[in-house]
Amino acid sequence: MSVGRDAHPAPAPVPGWALGIGRFLAHGLWATQVLGADRVPQDGPVLVAANHVSIVDGPLLVGAAPRALHVLVKQEMFRGPVGVVLRSAGQIPVDREMGRPALQSALAVLRRGDAVGIFPEGNRGRGAVEDARAGIAWLAVHSGARVVPAAILGTRRTGESLGHLPGPRRRFVVEFGEPLDLAREGVSRREAIALGAQTVRTELAALVAGAAARTGIGLPDDDPRRRPA
Repeated sequence: MSVGRDAHPAPAPVPGWALGIGRFLAHGLWATQVLGADRVPQDGPVLVAANHVSIVDGPLLVGAAPRALHVLVKQEMFRGPVGVVLRSAGQIPVDREMGRPALQSALAVLRRGDAVGIFPEGNRGRGAVEDARAGIAWLAVHSGARVVPAAILGTRRTGESLGHLPGPRRRFVVEFGEPLDLAREGVSRREAIALGAQTVRTELAALVAGAAARTGIGLPDDDPRRRPA
């Protein structure tokens, strides 16, 4: 695949008001404990890879991260007033049937030295990171960006729907792990991407499990996507 730098331009940098909203949600509306923020590189291209359990994970990640993030968000959210806000905030729409434009927009963000947030699982579920799509490794290999795993806990409890909005002052945890370098010597890009996706899955799953043990906030026991009709 040819990767053109100008095929899908990067969104404008994340504006200050968007960061303010994210931080208000994380620390004003909800009670979010942020761990390991110093592990996120303060400059240069960075990918923040988080597990995904709830509709609020995106804004929470924006508010918890120590630097501005362009988060990949499913295209269905970019409708009406919410869509206007997301676009103005520099977030990136993802078409699940054709993800290439979103990846190339994210690649443009990384190539100008900014940070991108992504949920490698692709969909909301239990958040245990049982699999990871190759998009994050594709971005890391093509941009040279390091990948910082991020464990999100508490945004959905057992029995709550995937679209449930948590009440005020609920306790959340966001823990950032050590940066990962997915560069591989002596292998093709395709092999590097496959290996990188597996590395991200393994490291993120371990971080989520460790964060749950350290903080006492576990993942939900159920996955609403798999409930019997």
